[in-house]
Amino acid sequence: MAHEHSFATPAPGGLAALAVACFGFGAVFLGKVDISGFPLLAAWLVGGGIVQYTTAVMELKDHNITGGNVFLFFSAFFMFAAALSVFAKWYSINFIFIPKAAKESMDAAMAAAGVTDIKMLTPEQLGAAKAGIGKAVGAMVGKAVHVEGWLWMAGAGFLTAVTPAYAKSSAAMFILVILVDIVLWCIVGMDSGWFGDPKVLKPFAGWLLVIVGWIGIYMAGAVTCNTVYGKAVYYVPKPLVK
Repeated sequence: MAHEHSFATPAPGGLAALAVACFGFGAVFLGKVDISGFPLLAAWLVGGGIVQYTTAVMELKDHNITGGNVFLFFSAFFMFAAALSVFAKWYSINFIFIPKAAKESMDAAMAAAGVTDIKMLTPEQLGAAKAGIGKAVGAMVGKAVHVEGWLWMAGAGFLTAVTPAYAKSSAAMFILVILVDIVLWCIVGMDSGWFGDPKVLKPFAGWLLVIVGWIGIYMAGAVTCNTVYGKAVYYVPKPLVK
């Protein structure tokens, strides 16, 4: 179904914003970014959320029920909520989990050594105590993000449920949505702890996100240039269902 816009279509901007999130999370999942980069990721996600919310409102105004609702969902959870989430993780790890794990580890080391002051621990005992801090923090983070596994289950379920609607869009968009479905279910499995080895699923999801990002960029360019020139400057695959 064609959609007549009272404004120019905002879809290219929405797809570019999606690419920002995909590249950012892809870098995290591929191990290219550590916890210190989370506040910067959060800032960029806020920017993307503004673009996607604007896109959603305009698409809904023009009766695009599929794109409008999906962009609305993405603006809320793939952008704004995710920005708050990564910032909360950065804050929790640096100012709650690490201090707590360090205190518990040092207290245990002093109790085992029968001393009452950390300065009385030998270098070997101190090193052994520090070695356990990382594992303790990892366990705290793993337990904390279990709630996100449950929350992303709603997101993955929603996008999966509306995926057939994209069969009436370009085949490229249908593939993009299928890949995002897979990524979200990978996140559900990893965060909930129900299924999947993060060592396998993280890089797998990371590369899928990079692919999704580039498909989004291509489609953004295609919609813009094909509209401006009034002809197929960029090749756009036909819909699977007419």
